Amino acid sequence: MHGWSPEQVAEAAGARLVAVPAPDAAGRPVAGPLRAVIDSRAVVPGDLFAGLPGDNVDGGRFAAAVLEAGAWGVLVGPDHVEAAAAAAARPAGGAGVVLAADDPLLALQRLATAWRRALGCRVIGVTGSVGKTTTKDVLAAMIASAGVSVVANEKNLNTEIGLPLTVLRAPAGTEVLVLEMGMRGAGQIAELATIAEPDVGIITALGPVHLEQLGTMEAIAAEKAALVAALPAGRGVAVLPTAEPLLEPHLRTDLTTVSFGAEHGDVTPADLHGLGLDDQALHVRIDACAALAAARAVGAEPVGPVALTLSEMRGQRLHLDGDVTVIEDCYNANPLSMRAALDDLAATATGRRVAVLGDMRELGTDEHAHHEQVGAYARAAGVELLVAVGPLSAAYDGEHAVPDAAAAAALVPGLLVAGDTVLVKASRGVGLEAVTGALRDAEAAKLRGT
Repeated sequence: MHGWSPEQVAEAAGARLVAVPAPDAAGRPVAGPLRAVIDSRAVVPGDLFAGLPGDNVDGGRFAAAVLEAGAWGVLVGPDHVEAAAAAAARPAGGAGVVLAADDPLLALQRLATAWRRALGCRVIGVTGSVGKTTTKDVLAAMIASAGVSVVANEKNLNTEIGLPLTVLRAPAGTEVLVLEMGMRGAGQIAELATIAEPDVGIITALGPVHLEQLGTMEAIAAEKAALVAALPAGRGVAVLPTAEPLLEPHLRTDLTTVSFGAEHGDVTPADLHGLGLDDQALHVRIDACAALAAARAVGAEPVGPVALTLSEMRGQRLHLDGDVTVIEDCYNANPLSMRAALDDLAATATGRRVAVLGDMRELGTDEHAHHEQVGAYARAAGVELLVAVGPLSAAYDGEHAVPDAAAAAALVPGLLVAGDTVLVKASRGVGLEAVTGALRDAEAAKLRGT
């Protein structure tokens, strides 16, 4: 893309070149796109717009408008080629490239793979049932601290759409790509690995996530291990949690395998000394062990202190008036991550331990038992006040049970006292950040004297 001709872009994407503007004044083809976007509202001059069909809207219908807005070009399905070509030919606007593909998403993915190869960089894939985004964030910060040019997914752009968009925004000269790989069903990790062609693969942890789709823990392990299967023989590096029996059938003798863990493994929290991560929660430091192993695998030894900024709603601490601390960790939840967050609450709270815990979703037929077990774990961790949010969370057996996040947001501010540390955690669909928002609003109202 970056400096590629329209013909090169079309060939890389496996698309047909339907329309192309005249060469510029210097006789060169128009330069290739600086980035690819799928939201027509976000297009700026120079972008390649991929008009992807969706459940509610087919993005290809906006192709003419984005050409008139200055897009470098559009990638559309057959139904939108005629309108896009007409817009590209209009003297008053357009004058962009039109690429056609029967499957625009597949073409976008092929384009990303071609650019990944053109970059010639090292690629690190990150997957797992919990800790993917934190590991990705820590890893990118570590690599940057070593003076190495790195690009990583923004937020949670870790899907079959988000991952290629991440690759395509990497500038020429990028030395390492860190690509988080999410999963919503069988075969998706293999699909993402095919696009990314990773050199290093991290599996952060295995837990009972997506049991509704995959059925068993063995199936979950096999899905995550598709990342290991995609690594190149002889030079690939697999970074895996210590003593995880479910991964043993998927180990490869033609790879270098590096283990990490809280106490045992090739990399442990003791190896993080000097990187400025000592005050992070234990589960973050374990994720950092995986990140350190991967950084070393690509020759990027981090230099501390590492400038780490975690993605939002993944354990950030909010300090409120009245000596109340809120741990906002409500981007997602499963039994494994719930236990880790409760351990952190137990280890760091100096006053009363409060937990606002919502439903954990996609746990399959044993969902009630999983919620019961987390409730018991919370009590063992010293939680003194537990607010359960949602129909499944009733099994936590909390002091308070409410139907949804809105009800929790109305209840929780009135329950807290000075010195409390409050963990707020649930699956993403619960929307439990509403509780944190209500606490912020309550503090702001106090400050205004209302």
